[in-house]
Amino acid sequence: MYIRKDDTVVVLTGDDKGTRGKVLRVLRSKNQLVVEGVNRVYRHLKPSKRNPQGGRLSKEMPVDASNVQLIDPVKGVPTRVGIRFKDDGTKELFAKKSGTTLRVLAKPTPMYAMKRLVVAGLSAAGHSEPPRPDSAAQPG
Repeated sequence: MYIRKDDTVVVLTGDDKGTRGKVLRVLRSKNQLVVEGVNRVYRHLKPSKRNPQGGRLSKEMPVDASNVQLIDPVKGVPTRVGIRFKDDGTKELFAKKSGTTLRVLAKPTPMYAMKRLVVAGLSAAGHSEPPRPDSAAQPG
């Protein structure tokens, strides 16, 4: 899950569909988020010494992470996200709608620079990789 606290998300399903809000808390073990103003419930409080009047307390409950989507910072619309490796080996999260970098996931690392070359189909020496033996034509 690539959603973090203070990200802006939009709710895709449920009673609060279309609502935008800021992520207040991330519950990674349950794959859930608490979003500001989304999935509000009332907790009924009995009068006590701490709260002599009692009443109803409104609070946000967690929603499943699959029901929200990050907002593209450039276009302001919901977007899917992807991971890419830059030439210097930086691993970053980007918005698929606009291609904008959302955040850096890892600092420049030579291993990630090599991964970028492998993903592009090139080895470290700059040569294309040899064909695999299973792709050779088999005699008929």
